[in-house]
Amino acid sequence: MNKKTIFMIIGIVIALVLIILVLAGNISKATNKVENPIATIKIQGYDTPIVAELYPEQALNTVKNFIALSNNGFYNGLIIHRVEPNFVIQGGDPEGDGSGGPTLSDIDSSIEKDSDADKKYSINGEFTANGYNNTLSHERGTLAMARSSYSADLIEEGYNSAGSQFYICLQNAPSLNGQYAAFGKVISGMETVDAISQVELGVEKDDEGNESPTSKPATDVVIESITIDTKGKEYGLPETHDEFDYSAWYMKTYYGISS
Repeated sequence: MNKKTIFMIIGIVIALVLIILVLAGNISKATNKVENPIATIKIQGYDTPIVAELYPEQALNTVKNFIALSNNGFYNGLIIHRVEPNFVIQGGDPEGDGSGGPTLSDIDSSIEKDSDADKKYSINGEFTANGYNNTLSHERGTLAMARSSYSADLIEEGYNSAGSQFYICLQNAPSLNGQYAAFGKVISGMETVDAISQVELGVEKDDEGNESPTSKPATDVVIESITIDTKGKEYGLPETHDEFDYSAWYMKTYYGISS
């Protein structure tokens, strides 16, 4: 056997070894793939829980926030305060009327409740209009964060105003794509979401006694619990910032009054 043949055989063997190593690495990555967190939302009076897969690869900080709030029991006992048939159901507001949000002690047990350090907080909106590469679409069953919409002067403040309120889409809602932080998808229990969307809604009266419908259920739809199975991974606390005080901004901007 001449040297040329020997070198050719050695080259073939080396190439085969490299191919085997690459294939073994890909198989290892596939078999060791980290599972996404799974949220289980139990609603009082409904037998079937709502189960959603969360997508940290799309909205990591949003998922961290939802995990921290859920596993600290923040959502337990809160209500679904907004129901819009064929659009969304929404909950997670401690005030129960769409105006409330969390404080730092709700995600960090080292902070004493109602202490000076226990400030209201918000998180950045992880969606494309706000500079984040979140490709999730608002399809039926999508889980996303609600936020405020202020005015043309306060676009950034509105984009970064999410706290604890979340919604689940009842139908595809493409108008929300890129404008709100989608971070999960219902994988079972959508029949419970649909049932909630059909509850009787309340009414409100004006000064003259005329009634008009609201989006709040006439009888409270109570979140029994939300728990997250992180599949053994520690996600840590989310990055937060102080909640924007719209009332203070308004008074200073239009009346020159500082609080």
